[in-house]
Amino acid sequence: MRITKLITLFCFSFLIFTSCNYQENTTSEDESKDVKSSNEKVTVEDVERGIRENIASQTQEGNGYFKFSNDTTDFNLKLVRVHTEYLSVLGPNEFFACVDLATESGDVYDVDFFLNGTKNEMTVTRTDLHKLNGKPYYTWKQNKDKTWVTVPVEQASNKLMGVIEGQDNFSFTYEATIPEITENAEVWIPIAQSDEFQTIEIISIETPGEHKMISDPDFDNSILYMNLDPSHSGKKISINYEVNRLEKGPYEEDSDPSKYLQANKLLPIGDRFAVIANDVIEKREASTPLTKARALYDHVIEEVRYAKQGTYGTGDADYACDSKSGNCTEFHSLFISLARSAGIPARFAVGAAIPSSRNEGGVNGYHCWAEFYAEGKWWPVDISEADKYTALATYYFGHHPANRIEFSRGRDIKPEIMPKSGSINFLAYPVLEIKGEPVRVDTKFTFNRDTKI
Repeated sequence: MRITKLITLFCFSFLIFTSCNYQENTTSEDESKDVKSSNEKVTVEDVERGIRENIASQTQEGNGYFKFSNDTTDFNLKLVRVHTEYLSVLGPNEFFACVDLATESGDVYDVDFFLNGTKNEMTVTRTDLHKLNGKPYYTWKQNKDKTWVTVPVEQASNKLMGVIEGQDNFSFTYEATIPEITENAEVWIPIAQSDEFQTIEIISIETPGEHKMISDPDFDNSILYMNLDPSHSGKKISINYEVNRLEKGPYEEDSDPSKYLQANKLLPIGDRFAVIANDVIEKREASTPLTKARALYDHVIEEVRYAKQGTYGTGDADYACDSKSGNCTEFHSLFISLARSAGIPARFAVGAAIPSSRNEGGVNGYHCWAEFYAEGKWWPVDISEADKYTALATYYFGHHPANRIEFSRGRDIKPEIMPKSGSINFLAYPVLEIKGEPVRVDTKFTFNRDTKI
């Protein structure tokens, strides 16, 4: 059973118990007239409008931030989305809303709001921080008297769902076996580089002949390039790394994001992508780049099914839009085309996800992800993983876990030495070319985690 079903069942139970908790109040005759006049039927749409108006008002008073304080911390928050699926009318003049709000550093809090009032005027009476980046602070428990109370959740962990937080340290081997070739050939292989979130030490590069390191002017990727001949058939290219990787959240970068508003060969913009993006944004009442990006993120999760069938794996946004299926490349390509069509810079990267449940062995191929630009920062997203693990959908909007390695960035990569077939769609596995025709290369990834650090 998918986690989504369990969450839906919980929310349905939650709506039942909350509506049963309303206690009738005794009122005077004059007061009863006021209550009667305020008891006009209230819908969840009214509750959504009420919570949005409350947040908008407090955000205006807070100079652009929704300000919230508890016993230990003062929060400056921005609206990410209203969980329309959890809005509810608890009883006469009593309502519930669940909202995602983000800090400047990209942490996303799931906040529960209780409201009192009427169809046209609601006031927040209680505010609880329910989750941080998808991990709950509390859950609900029913007492013997049928009332419900919150119960703290101790040491909630995402590790079993593939996430290592904080940092991860591991050795990683990228191994490619050159197929049988009868003519001269060329090969391009991505080389991982250090950045703000990963420290890469190249332990060794083993090739059957001479190689050179080249780059590309658009994304500054590092690429191993080799000329091959029939004597290299069946031999291996092996790159061995030591990696220290940090969990990734929203970050600033000294570059112009506007170049990530342009189309790529398989990432068209405008036309139907603009129509879809505008429709999604309007229906979800998204008004800022952050809320618009979340609306498009949720749309892709809802519309696309993870399935390795058909011509998947090319990162073709048109294919993703038509088939509503694919692997990580289709999920993120569709998101990027929609985001760019909505005026939100977005970009693509690829590497490998390192298993969290074991400390050595093979890695199941490449993995890719995306980032979008809002609030002066790049926000990482991983939509295909959010689709697999619905409970982590909040986490993956604004975070990449520590257990991964990035190989390259960008689409339509143009190395200093170009393939005869033209730019490289994206660079994960080796690109081997004979007379301008691509040839498949068997590729294997393995890792060994350093458990002493």
